[in-house]
Amino acid sequence: MDVSPARALVRAPRPIVLLAALVCCAALLSGCQSAADPQATATASKDASGSPDPVGARRPAAAASANDLQNDYMRVIKEALPSVVQIQSGNQLGSGVVYDDKGHIVTNAHVVGTGKTFRVTTANSEASLTATLVFSYPDEDLAVVKLDKVPHGLRAATFGESGKVEVGQIVLAMGSPLGLSSSVTQGIVSATGRTVSEGSDGGTGATIAGMVQTSAAINPGNSGGALVNLNGQVIGIPTLAAADPQLGGSAAPGIGFAIPASTVKTIAGQIVRYGKVVNSGRAALNITGRTVVDTDYEPAGVAVVDVKAGGAAARAGIRSGDIITKVGGHDITTITSLSEALATDRPGQRTTVTFSRNGSQKTVDVTLGEQ
Repeated sequence: MDVSPARALVRAPRPIVLLAALVCCAALLSGCQSAADPQATATASKDASGSPDPVGARRPAAAASANDLQNDYMRVIKEALPSVVQIQSGNQLGSGVVYDDKGHIVTNAHVVGTGKTFRVTTANSEASLTATLVFSYPDEDLAVVKLDKVPHGLRAATFGESGKVEVGQIVLAMGSPLGLSSSVTQGIVSATGRTVSEGSDGGTGATIAGMVQTSAAINPGNSGGALVNLNGQVIGIPTLAAADPQLGGSAAPGIGFAIPASTVKTIAGQIVRYGKVVNSGRAALNITGRTVVDTDYEPAGVAVVDVKAGGAAARAGIRSGDIITKVGGHDITTITSLSEALATDRPGQRTTVTFSRNGSQKTVDVTLGEQ
């Protein structure tokens, strides 16, 4: 899938659509009640004159439900938005999430870029704070910066459990799209467990597994912000928006991706504790490779340029010059497809690698190493 960092223009569903859905739900509930107790329903459906008014009887319930949902939105925004900041790196603007009360802020690696110092604006202040890079980890497109001075009242976000994220959950995306700080858009979780490869144009070129797909708008500047559930928990860091090849690579509306909270906590936690990532949890063959093409100039595999001594490929007998064409059940045609095939695996896991050497094909068992 072609994706671009925070570039989709997505319309959040209108409130009237939510209201219509709630009215429909209220009608269905009344219908169930009617089937169970016709007399009770008939009594409840009369207006002041004694005439049946089933539609009027349902309006208060629908209005109450709409108010409840609106109150949920406002409560979540009040709880979570103060933990979302704007980050300026050179001339680039992005977003970040306060990780702890010591001033650590987690964001995307492509937001910090090659910068070392940054300007940070919190949600409840117009004042610009300074921050310094702790560590950037482009392989997962995550980075941590630290405020040089922690302001009073800085509020750390609450991160949710990725295993509890379900398709259909209502979510809010918070950040600074197009430089509009403290903006909120609304959508749902469209899918979970997506493996997505970033483009290197504006991104890090990373292949990231387990991503949360959402319909909430993710625009330039949303990157590094927060995807929040109705419990006020951050379930992901908005990072990518899909690009539609049929539209010349422009944004595909309603398709955005967020790095799951579990990955964020794992990577950011190590950076905060050790100043770097000491255990990536990402499987690797421990090779340097490049994409090769066939006689029709179509991608045909990954040529092994270099093999790390003692690494996974070396232990399995793979050598420089071999051309990898399959890993496990995945056909390998490019470096990206190799990254995607390994993205959901873990170090120490066993798999098979098929490669060609001097015109002959061979398959070997490999115990995967760590990236």
